Amino acid sequence: MKITKVYTRTGDKGMTDLVGGVRISKTDPRLEAYGTTDELSSHLGLLAAMMANDEHPLEEERQMLVRCQNNLFIIGSYLAIDQSQTPLYDFARLPDGETTLLEERIDQLMAMLPEKQGFVLPGGTASAAQCHVCRTVCRRAERRILELAQHAHVDDYIPQYVNRLSDYLFVLAKIINFNAGQSENLWQNTCR
Repeated sequence: MKITKVYTRTGDKGMTDLVGGVRISKTDPRLEAYGTTDELSSHLGLLAAMMANDEHPLEEERQMLVRCQNNLFIIGSYLAIDQSQTPLYDFARLPDGETTLLEERIDQLMAMLPEKQGFVLPGGTASAAQCHVCRTVCRRAERRILELAQHAHVDDYIPQYVNRLSDYLFVLAKIINFNAGQSENLWQNTCR
């Protein structure tokens, strides 16, 4: 798709178009939901770029992140359609099995890790720290999607996928640190 014009001036007064042409406020929960999903995709892109420069790059996981970005674009398209006024287009349907694929990958990565007890503080390598940023933005996207679901139709598989993606990002941060030989910092209760 060729972009012919970047600015339209139609959003200068705080309104924007959904897929199908419905106009809504830029403060609408629907826009917050797909905007946060877009923010997450940007953070995943940064993570993938950072991982490419790691001493021990995890190419399979970088490809998984790109797959997740593509799925988030689909989810963003889904969220940008008010199904009470516009039919759901095929391009806005997440392919079957994507949540299961994340679950399988989580299980595979967990099997590679030594068992450690305790709450992990975000950090370690720069890539692992960015992975934790992605995880927390993912949790916020999930909250925004669930907030939208209180007012509009959102199929259950949308928040399920986003929830599982945050789990994957938690495990990926652990694998990145493990692969780099970087110990994780565990939370210490300093109030004792």
